[in-house]
Amino acid sequence: MSIGLLIITHNQLGADLLDTATGMLERVPLPTRVMSITQDSDMEKSLGEARRIADEVRGEGGLLVLTDAYGSSPSNIANLLREDPGVEVVAGVNLPMLIRIFNYPGLPLDEMARAAAAGGRAGVLLCGERDGEG
Repeated sequence: MSIGLLIITHNQLGADLLDTATGMLERVPLPTRVMSITQDSDMEKSLGEARRIADEVRGEGGLLVLTDAYGSSPSNIANLLREDPGVEVVAGVNLPMLIRIFNYPGLPLDEMARAAAAGGRAGVLLCGERDGEG
């Protein structure tokens, strides 16, 4: 059962992440769209556009929405989409999160949302940290 993916971020962050992931994996295994929000974006118009895109990309298995900074305009729009059934939202999008999603495109929506969050967290490391050193 296919899941659609919508990435809503500030400026071109989502497009750049998708381009990079596509270059690394040489494919996009899920129906995917990106929506960019700028400082000048009208929130009502942006929400309407997000709903239209969500309807277009949503798969039989639902829709996963990734956004960048929780509490920001892109995140607020994404979380308004959560009011619809079959929509999960994960904030803090990063490249490891996107790679994880694309590596497991057959997961059910709830498991994919958890895998996305886990992949994002696992990709954040303090480089050079050794056992117990801070």
